[in-house]
Amino acid sequence: MKVTIIGLGLIGGSMAIALRKTGLASELIGIDLNEANATKAVELGIVDKILSADIALPQSDLVILAIPVNATCSYLPTVLDSVKPSATVIDTGSTKNLICKAVANHAHRGQFVASHPIAGTEYSGPEAAFFGLFDGKTNIICEQEKSSEPSLALAKRIFDALKLKTIFMDPVGHDKHVAYVSHLSHVSSFLLGQTVLDMEKDEKNIFNLAGSGFASTVRLAKSSPDMWAPIFEQNAEYLGHALAEYIMHLQRFQYHLMKRDGNELHKMLTKANEIKRVLDLK
Repeated sequence: MKVTIIGLGLIGGSMAIALRKTGLASELIGIDLNEANATKAVELGIVDKILSADIALPQSDLVILAIPVNATCSYLPTVLDSVKPSATVIDTGSTKNLICKAVANHAHRGQFVASHPIAGTEYSGPEAAFFGLFDGKTNIICEQEKSSEPSLALAKRIFDALKLKTIFMDPVGHDKHVAYVSHLSHVSSFLLGQTVLDMEKDEKNIFNLAGSGFASTVRLAKSSPDMWAPIFEQNAEYLGHALAEYIMHLQRFQYHLMKRDGNELHKMLTKANEIKRVLDLK
């Protein structure tokens, strides 16, 4: 199977590595606007070669878009215009509603499978890609009823090979729930990092005093702004609701803190501890 990966960063690169190791890809073609990333992906053996879209897309059996969600919205219709009738197109975006709307009336909508493999690290670029990134992680397919049976079957075959656990959601529900569980945590991490940088002017103190708690909490702030700013923008409605609730809890905590009310602080922390029970179910 001839596969074209559009976007040769962590997600696209890791998918390419997995497709090569599992033997599903007979040839891996890369497309990336960043020439340094494209060159590095070939040097690392992630893809076999780099081609322009007008050459790569018509000959591909499978096309995977692993680019920022705003770029996916803009480029996906062109991809569907360019691929052969038997090809399947998959995206990996962390938002789904606007992406699905972008091709809702496209003549080749059935060739597209809207998906979101929930996997990643704080690192980016082809050097960050590795085999096993997707092992045991959850993958979400949206609007499976709008994908053709052959395209949906191929997508499931790919996700199974990547050892992803696939579930199904509608695009609006997807964006709502990932806003609470994923996107809010990234906002929190980014802004915690910004707060510490603003308040602690001596960077040596940040380096010397940052324990494992700070490092793990702020880890996501090292993620790519090129990827995350469009995600936040596209999911502004649900992320805004989540932020309002989060800010309310922060304000309540600050109020009890300033009152030196240890009992109320303890109650808040105890209630928050319930998250252990939920996460232990995984």
